[in-house]
Amino acid sequence: MPFNAVLFDCDGVLVDSEPISLNILRKMLADLGWPLSYAESKKIFVGKSTKEEIDFIQKKINRKLDEDWLQTFTVRRNQALRQQLVAVPGIYDCLKQVRKKWPNLIACASAAEKSKIMLQLDKVGLTDFFTGRIFSGVDVARNKPFPDVYITAAHALGVDPKDCAIIEDSITGITAGVQAGATVFAYCPDEEDLTPLQQAGAHHVFHQMQQLPLLLQGHTS
Repeated sequence: MPFNAVLFDCDGVLVDSEPISLNILRKMLADLGWPLSYAESKKIFVGKSTKEEIDFIQKKINRKLDEDWLQTFTVRRNQALRQQLVAVPGIYDCLKQVRKKWPNLIACASAAEKSKIMLQLDKVGLTDFFTGRIFSGVDVARNKPFPDVYITAAHALGVDPKDCAIIEDSITGITAGVQAGATVFAYCPDEEDLTPLQQAGAHHVFHQMQQLPLLLQGHTS
């Protein structure tokens, strides 16, 4: 078996949450006088925890945000996720196949807070794939792009991070996976420039989740 464990990011890899979260954030930032296009917001915020980006936002708008602002964002985002969230196409069958090859050796490791991860996995019916193996970058010393959450997940599974495959979709997450010493597979469903993902260190870029099980079995770590 080429890898000892498979670690999945959550947003954009398991669930199609990024457009929902980014559009809520864009509306609230526009109200603060910082209008962003969807592409701009994606480049800045995808793969990161909004809570941990507050300092960056405050510098951009030149004012301090209180806890109420972040709470309002969280409530609006979570409400939208509960109403609109769907799973990434093909992920159910993908996970079933991956779990057959790596039983109890797959995990979810996300930059988001654990409550958001759980909300999303519950909403789309993916929780059972990762029971007891869900890890948040908010709970470790350094969130992505640092490798801490992936190293923590690998050690919890009893494997060396270097023997793991990591499934990511953002430059931030790819950077974390590469720094952990793992082999990183970048999911890119859109027809866009793949160069940034490859420059970030992704070892392979794929476009459909149906492709992943065979890719994992065909590569060596």
